[in-house]
Amino acid sequence: MFNLSLPLRLQLSLIIVIGTALLKYHAWSNLIGYGAITLIWTWSLQVPIPKLGRLLGSELIFLSLVALPLGWERASFLLLRSIICLITMNSFLLTLPPHSFGIALKGLPIPTGLKENLILAGQYLEILLSEVAQMQRGAQLRGLNGRGGWLRYASTSMIGALYLRTLDRAERVYTAMLTRGYNGKLPLDSALNPKERFILITVGVVGTCITVSSYL
Repeated sequence: MFNLSLPLRLQLSLIIVIGTALLKYHAWSNLIGYGAITLIWTWSLQVPIPKLGRLLGSELIFLSLVALPLGWERASFLLLRSIICLITMNSFLLTLPPHSFGIALKGLPIPTGLKENLILAGQYLEILLSEVAQMQRGAQLRGLNGRGGWLRYASTSMIGALYLRTLDRAERVYTAMLTRGYNGKLPLDSALNPKERFILITVGVVGTCITVSSYL
């Protein structure tokens, strides 16, 4: 894996996704260019392919239902463009270390208040997913194996229990933050080193050229 900081990895992923999304319709050669960049990006991050395939497969089911009514020619372009965007962001998310979503958000040029809310939302989302995983393990220990067993286990009462457990866990996390000096603001300063800025500018220029050329 290239030794890239988390903020830089997120910014590079967003450049690829935004550039791909802004491509002119039916610009196949430009789309293939972004596809090649995405494959290089996935390889450089050393993404676990089985996990990426499972995640991408579930997402494509929804995308197919949305795109296919538009006609085969238009749907094929939209699906391929969506696949490139999904592979890029899924590759970033699957290689993101635990509890590092906030670190990755530091370098984004967005208002500080919004950035703090996104960081806290990401932190509490991880707490929610952790509690869901614990409840799934509890269901398996009780003999409820498979998807159907888990769905029977996730009744209204269990959803309420999940909410209470997540709320209690979030309160403990907040108390720990206060103990460590949290005063309502997060340390959000993050500057890229010269090498990382060069990489970001280079990829940004290449992406801009590919996207703009699709309209020429």
